[in-house]
Parts: sequence; C-alpha cells; structure tokens
Amino acid sequence: MATFLYRLGRGSLRLRWLVIAVWVLIAAGVGAAAVAFQEETEAEFVLPGTESQEAFDLLAERFPQMSADGASAKIVFASEDGRPLTDADHAAVVDGLAAVMEESPQVAMVASPFATGPNGEPVGMLSAEDQTIGVLQVSYTAPQEDLDQATIDYLEDAIGDVEGQGLQVEVGGDVLEESGGPPATEAIGIGVALVVLVLTFGAFLSAGLPILTALIGIAVTTFGITASTAFLEVNDSTSILAIMIGLAVGIDYALFILSRYRSELAQDGRVDDPDARAEAMGRAVGTAGSAVVFAGLTVVIALLGLAVVDIPFLTQMAAAAAVAVSLAVVIAVTMLPALGGLLGAKVFSRRQRRRIAAGFKETKPNGGRRWAGFVTRRPVLVGLIGIAGLGLIAIPAADLELSLTTGPSAETSAGRASALIAEGFGEGYNGQLLVVGDLGDGTDPAAAVKAVTEELGGVDGVASIGRSVPNEAGDTVLISVIPETGPSDAATTDLVHAIRDALAGDPDAAWSVTGQTAMSIDISDTLSDALVPYLALVVVLAALILMLVFRSILVPLMATLGFVLSVCAALGALVAVFQWGWGAGLFGVEEPGPIMSMMPILMVGLVFGLAMDYQIFLVTRVREAYVHGADPKQAIVDGYGHSSRVVVAAALIMMSVFAAFILAEQSFIASMGFGLTMAVVFDAVVVRMAVIPAVMALIGRGSWWMPKGLDRVLPNVDVEGERLHQRLAEDGAEENAKLIDAAK
Repeated sequence: MATFLYRLGRGSLRLRWLVIAVWVLIAAGVGAAAVAFQEETEAEFVLPGTESQEAFDLLAERFPQMSADGASAKIVFASEDGRPLTDADHAAVVDGLAAVMEESPQVAMVASPFATGPNGEPVGMLSAEDQTIGVLQVSYTAPQEDLDQATIDYLEDAIGDVEGQGLQVEVGGDVLEESGGPPATEAIGIGVALVVLVLTFGAFLSAGLPILTALIGIAVTTFGITASTAFLEVNDSTSILAIMIGLAVGIDYALFILSRYRSELAQDGRVDDPDARAEAMGRAVGTAGSAVVFAGLTVVIALLGLAVVDIPFLTQMAAAAAVAVSLAVVIAVTMLPALGGLLGAKVFSRRQRRRIAAGFKETKPNGGRRWAGFVTRRPVLVGLIGIAGLGLIAIPAADLELSLTTGPSAETSAGRASALIAEGFGEGYNGQLLVVGDLGDGTDPAAAVKAVTEELGGVDGVASIGRSVPNEAGDTVLISVIPETGPSDAATTDLVHAIRDALAGDPDAAWSVTGQTAMSIDISDTLSDALVPYLALVVVLAALILMLVFRSILVPLMATLGFVLSVCAALGALVAVFQWGWGAGLFGVEEPGPIMSMMPILMVGLVFGLAMDYQIFLVTRVREAYVHGADPKQAIVDGYGHSSRVVVAAALIMMSVFAAFILAEQSFIASMGFGLTMAVVFDAVVVRMAVIPAVMALIGRGSWWMPKGLDRVLPNVDVEGERLHQRLAEDGAEENAKLIDAAK
C-alpha cells in the first residue's frame, strides 16, 4: 500500500492542474445534481418492526380521516384575570379562534376546549378545577415538513389577532417546529482550527490547505445528500453528523500528511527543487497517507456498523458520515498533494525557508519528546492517575437515562404551552398514549372496549382513560390513555410496558400502544439493547485492524481498552452536565433531563474511529523507531517526539469543531457536540498521550509480541512504509551505481 500511495502522492503533485480540475468538475457536477434533484427531507423518525410503528401504520390505514401522520397544533389559552374560560368574554375569544381555524388551509380537524360528546358530556380539554386553562386542538392533513407556508402564516396571523384580549395564548405541537440543521457556529470551530494550524506550521498558506480540502469534502458530501433526496427518503438530520465528523477528520487527515511532507522536504533541504518536492510528497503520502487510509477505514467501519441497529434514520446519518470520511481520505491523498504542488516553496514561510537553506537543524528536544521521556520514567504514576481520573469521571454514566423525547425550551411558545398543559391537566397530557385495538371477526366493539377499559383501569400509573373511538368499518377502535407522568419520565416507560403486558393475549382483539411517546420509548429501547453488542463489534474490529497495522497482540488490546475507558468517561461527563445539570448554565443547558437516545451509540461509533486515528498516528511512529533498532522506551520517546505535536494540534482542531456545536439551539446537537468534545479530550489527551505510552513503557518489548504462526497468516500492510523505504534505498543505490559506472 505504501508504494502505491507513494506513486499517487508523487503523481498528484506533478499532475496538480489535472487533479485539481478533476475535483472541481466533481464538485460542480454534484452541486448541479443537488440543484436539479433537491426534494424535501423527512422530519419523522420511523422504526419498522416495533409495536408502536405497526399500530401507527394501522391507524393511518383504518382511520384515514384522522391524518395520523399529520402535523398538529395545541393552542393553549390561560385566563390572565382568573375568570374561567367559560366566561362570556373569554369564551367568545376561544370560539372565535376555533371558527377561524376551521377555515385554515390543510386543516383536518379542530377540537374546541368546550366540545361535548353525544350525550352532552364534556370531551374538550378544559381544566376541571377552575376552568382557567383550555386547549384548542388542531390537526392538519399533511406532516409538518409538507405544510405550505400559507398554512403556517394563517396560524400565526390567527394567534396574533386574539392576543391582548385577556388571555395568554401559546402554541404547542409540531406545526411550528423548525428543522434542526447544523448551526452556523461551526464557523467558530473553523476559525479556531485556522489559529491552531498557523501555530503548528508557522506559515499561513500551509495552514489554509487542510481547511480548504476539508471544506471541499464537506461541500461534495452535502451536495450528494441533497441530490439523493430525489431518490431516497432522507431524514433532515442526515447531514448533521456528516458535516460534524467530515469537517473534523478532513482537517486532521490533511494536517498529518502536510506535516510529514514539510518534514521530509525540510530534511532534504532542496525546497526550491520541483523534483525534491515531488519526492517529499510521495514519501509523505506513502507513510502518513497509509496511516490516514487505515484511520479513515476504522472510522468508516465504525459508522457503517451502525446499520446493525436497523434504525433507518440512524443508518442514513452513519452512511452520510462514512461518505464524508471516505471523501476526506481520498482528498487528503490526491487533492492535498496537488495544492501543495501549487504552493511550491511557499509551503514554508520566508523565515523557515532561510533556516532550511542555512542548514539549520532542530537540536533541542521538543515538547513531545520531553513529555514522552517523563512518562517513560514514571509510567506507574502517570498510568494510575490517568486511569483513576477517567474512572472517576465515568461514574455518572451508571445513571444514564435515555429518551427520544426532549421537551421544548421553556423560553419558546411551545415550552410555555407545555408548562400550561402540565399545570392544568397534569404532566401526562404532554405524553398521551394511544391504545389501538385490531378487532377479530365477530367481536363486539362495545364489549371489547369495556373489557380493555377495565383492564387499563387496574394498571398503576394511568391518570385517566379517554372515550373510545371506533372506525367506520367497526373493526378497529382507538382509546386514549393519559399517564400520571411526563413523556420523558422513566415511570412512563414502565407504564407502556405494563399496558402491553396487561393487554397481551386478548383472544378477541390485538391491542397495541402507540403515539409519539410510545414510539420514543420503542426507539430508546432498541438503541439501548443494541449498545452493548455494537460496542463489542467495534472492539473486535479495532483489535483486528490494529493487529494488521502494528503486528502485535498487546498494542491492540491496550488501544481498545483505552477506547472503552474514554467512551465511559465521555458518557459520564454528558450525564453530569445534560442530565444531572452540573454546570448546566455554563454550557447553556436550560432544562437538564434524559440524554437523547441515539447519543451513546453514536458516541461509541465516532469515538472508536477517533481513538483509532490517534492510536495509528502516534504508535506507527513508535513502531517505526522500534523496527529500526531503538529500544522500547527510546522508541516511545522518538515516536512521540515526531508525532505528538501534530496529534495534539489535530485533537485541538477536533475539539474546536465539536465544541462549536455546543452553541446550537437544538438540544440534541448541543449534547452531541459536548459529548464528542469530551471524548476527544479524554481519548487524545489522557489515553493516547499518557495512559498508552505509560503501559507500553511498563510492558517493554512485550508490547510488540506476536505469535509467529499468526504473524505469518496476517497480511503485511506496511503502514510504517518500511518496504517503501527499503525500495527507495535500493533505487538510490542503483542510481548511484549508474552514476559511478558513467563516471568510469
């Protein structure tokens, strides 16, 4: 592989204009496809095969008039003067708005808080005690993402017309939800990355190359996702992960190769010689590029492994991110060399070029060498502090609570509407459950409803049971159930399972529980059940890949155990801040609560990839020194002396990109940004820079032990470029021989 990449890097620099033209055409073509084929993205999370999804699909089939997948608005009225809503003045306002909403575009049904049933009994949502809070429920014929702007404008204008008439009016439901795209604050991460790169390279033009190549990769990926909406049902969260991880690894991969190129070129000294630049780029891509390819491969495998969870929207996010990472790798080994060729000698600053021309060589130990020396002298102390510290931070992870349902911000109208509903009717009204009965042939609907209502009444946690609603054919019945607790409460999860257990085995009907809350619980349960198997999968993959790379048994074991430790610590920090509320104000967490269901499994996939990145970039240089004759401790010092500065810079860039997402308004994106930032801190700084070298120093030569039989079976991928160096040395010797013969 190293030889192939050597030729690729060398050729890309020599044919730089052709390579750049090809990438420009690719970007332009995918961009044109995005413009031509762009369709609306999907906002809903679908989980095929679960009880809640099957019941939801049954509702859509048997109750088409309900528009089960349609958007909804809960217009909440609260009396400001203490008089009940039934008072003539207040009732006129409520009834007037109900009449206006009946004329709304795309409206399916309007239910007044004063609505009554066939026998005159109240069925509307009006607070029982003082009747000062009521809910006007509006259902639409289309999902939120398919509503016309005229429909949304109509609702906003209608609400505006009734404000200031003695009633507080707030709007909940999903009709006014905005799609949560990636935050504009990602520019902050790019700005910080540029500063880090300038400090790392000491040359502004070099610093701009990794950012430029990363942005090109992100642009192509985003265009591709947009174009795919014409052929696939793409969730509107698909691009978030691709942008986040693609930007971070895109900068890092280019950083590693560019740093090696500058090192090779400076060592050669012929900065102004085009042939020397091509040779240096070939060597850089052949060595650092090999590490980049395998690092990218680990990230892609971890991301695509998420498909085993079998959740479509999560698979889409992972696939899009895998494409972004793959593009980052290809761009790093092709376009980066081409752009480096355009810069020529300007890849160094003027001061750096003068020092190279003068033959200046760095003689003082750098920070990485000094740190590695300290670690190898005190491995027990460093290792114990690192492991104990991460273990302590990981403790809150034992209290991890997951939920797909995250309440709206208290500062929004939806958040205020939710609070008023909880005040007037109880927390459970924000998490209403729908019990659906698929009746058997000859089953009396009235008898079936009576029996199941009695059964539901005996289940702990049920606050109230609504009246039953049969469909026109009489083969399906719908009953609403109000829990005593809110949608994200653990007791509500227990209630859903209790209802399902209580209704299982009914010979006259097949009963199931659905609704947004039940679907959230099913997705959370699926993700929780998949977390441990997925973690085991990526750990095994890590061990296999690292055995190929390092020809060792213990180095992969150290790497994977360190990865598990950093994941647990990152989850612990996430729970402490976003669930327990420690330092919530510092990170802009308005309302601490359960962690978004998909966070842990996404973090496992991403942290695995990043951990293997740093492991490969750091330890390949250690192994390179070791196979060239250095003793184990000296190999650690030499390897970290060469690579730690670049890895620290890469980690700082990762942290800055991820940390920028903490400023996002969407809680899920903010928590993901925080979790990934902490994961990089723990894995890159603590595990890879402290714990791993400490353990390797303690084990010594045993770190590189490999059974001879296994060593013969495993293919040699030559990540360190040992064969490449050997071939180049042979070519150099052959060339010298030819010159000597010519001289004779």
